[in-house]
Amino acid sequence: MTTINAENIVVRVDRKTILNDVSLTVAPREWITIVGPNGAGKSTLLSVLAGLLTGAGQVCLDGREVSSMSPRERALLAAYVPQHPEVPPGMSVQNYVLIGRTPHLSLLGVEGGDDFEVVERVMDQLDLSHLAHRTLDSLSGGELQRCHLARAIAQQTSVVFFDEPTTALDLGHQQQVLELVSGLQESQELTVVMTMHDLSLASQYSDRVFLLGEGKIVAHGRPKDVLDSERLSSLYGARIAVLEVDGHTVVVPDKE
Repeated sequence: MTTINAENIVVRVDRKTILNDVSLTVAPREWITIVGPNGAGKSTLLSVLAGLLTGAGQVCLDGREVSSMSPRERALLAAYVPQHPEVPPGMSVQNYVLIGRTPHLSLLGVEGGDDFEVVERVMDQLDLSHLAHRTLDSLSGGELQRCHLARAIAQQTSVVFFDEPTTALDLGHQQQVLELVSGLQESQELTVVMTMHDLSLASQYSDRVFLLGEGKIVAHGRPKDVLDSERLSSLYGARIAVLEVDGHTVVVPDKE
């Protein structure tokens, strides 16, 4: 199982520091969520951890430096689902999910029976089989998000990185996507690293949260320990209340 280690990560863009001396470790089969205000560096940190963006410091997957890996080697260890994945026009759901098998193919190789079996199984798991021949541009937001998840799962990695997977989804589809991720994490022993805006959802689904502010980790640990009203109010520049509802931590604006 893959462990993620990041040490002293620094990212600067146009003389502006986006990440400043960030270090973290993610254990195998753990779900961590990176939270924080807009501009805190969440997506940048996720891209660095996934090996898609370089900076100072070191990131290791499974004990190997990400910077030393080829794209194919990284893709065999970790899948990445961006916030706004490209949707090839006219492509069918089945062919899109099949793209997840690409890292497993030899140079100039084509998909074989085993690859189609993986895709069929994943599509069945995510209730996409009846949409196999539909084009991506004909799907609803929730259906399309399941396709992105299916493509990542078909890659058969032990780590999946998600950048804001619930953005632009309604409450029902948010819950559906996160429940799917949770079920797959348990059944396939996945390590999940996610960025998210919704602090209440992050609290419900994560083993640990990392709270970023101005490119630094402000706090990390169990959600109930990190999501403190005083800390959040200071970081977000707003009045924030943290409540316990039916055993869940709920973060809401605190009206005067």
